[in-house]
Amino acid sequence: MAQRLVLRRLLSLTPRTLPPQGPLVSHAPLAPHSRAFGTSAGCRSTFNVQDGSDFQDRVVNNPKPVVVDFHAQWCGPCKILGPRLEKMVAKQEGKVLMAKVDIDDHTDLAIEYEVSAVPTVLAMKNGDVVDKFVGIKDEDQLEAFLKKLIGA
Repeated sequence: MAQRLVLRRLLSLTPRTLPPQGPLVSHAPLAPHSRAFGTSAGCRSTFNVQDGSDFQDRVVNNPKPVVVDFHAQWCGPCKILGPRLEKMVAKQEGKVLMAKVDIDDHTDLAIEYEVSAVPTVLAMKNGDVVDKFVGIKDEDQLEAFLKKLIGA
C-alpha cells in the first residue's frame, strides 16, 4: 500500500519535472549547475559526421587517432556497441576521437571504406586505416583495440 502511494506521488510529479519537448525548447544558456552534464569527456571526444568534407576535415586530416563507427539506426548490434565504444573512447581522455557515420545518410563513405556490414569500426591514424573490426566487442576487446591504436 505504501509503495503504491509513493509511486502515485512520483507519477503525479513527472509531467511537471520533464523538460519541454519539441520545437519550443528555449535556446537560453543553461544554468551553471547543468553545464557539467553537457560537457563530459564523452561529448568532446565523439562527434557525428555531417558530410564528406566534414569527414575529410575531422577524421582524415586529424592529427589524433580517430575511431570511426559505421552504424545504422535500424541496427540492433549498433545500438549496443555505440554507447560501449563511446564510453571506452571517453576513458582515453582525449588521446583518441570517435566519429559516428550513419551508413544510410553517408552511403558514399560506407562504399569508399568498403563497409559491407554494420557495425563496422575503423581505426584511423594520419588518414590511413590501421585496424578494423565488424560486429560487437566486449569492453576488454575494445580497450585493447584502442590501446593498440594510441600506442599505449
